Amino acid sequence: MEKKQSDLCLEILRRFHKAGILNDLILIGSWCVYFYKDYFSEVPYIDQAAIRTRDIDFLIDSPARIKHAVNIPELLKDLGFVTILRGREGYIKLDHPDLLLEFLVPEKGKGVNGPIPLTKLGMNAVALRFLSFLSTDTVKAKVENFYVTLPHPVNFALHKLIIFQRRLKEEKAIKDRNTAIEILKALIKKGDTRALLQVFNSMIPKWQKKVIKGLEETKEKDILNILVF
Repeated sequence: MEKKQSDLCLEILRRFHKAGILNDLILIGSWCVYFYKDYFSEVPYIDQAAIRTRDIDFLIDSPARIKHAVNIPELLKDLGFVTILRGREGYIKLDHPDLLLEFLVPEKGKGVNGPIPLTKLGMNAVALRFLSFLSTDTVKAKVENFYVTLPHPVNFALHKLIIFQRRLKEEKAIKDRNTAIEILKALIKKGDTRALLQVFNSMIPKWQKKVIKGLEETKEKDILNILVF
């Protein structure tokens, strides 16, 4: 991870904490790998230098619960973030040479067309399937004098094994798959096998089949033997 990227990410978290909104957000995506380092401090873990991503994604499980009104584009403007609109629907992203920030919400029911307004934050959010799985169980990572909320590593890894099969770009699909497998291996070394089984068994059969398919494709027999016995 390039230092300027990580420094910028930390400054965003500092500002969100100071503005009183950080507790309403769950950091998801590849940046979780960076902040899981303390969780896996006692076992071999992913080389931090290998993590390279511009995307920094925040999940808002329940937009209605946001208490503080903060104009995020203005909050981050002096850092060099510019507001861009993507697609005909006008999805708002904040673009910086080092990072691309956006907000996501779980897609529910039959889904929605277009972005979900986040009026209190001066943004909107993309609704995507499977995201509720990431907010089911979370962990806190201490960053300086505050905490950032992350999906539990088990949920994060199993989620990656589902979505990598939906990726259109092969490079991103392979990255998601490999990240998931490395985290699952770290979880097993840490002794979190029971947690892995509990979460897997709580998944609907359709999701379980996707996880098994992803592991079979990569011939990860050690992980498969834990989940299927």
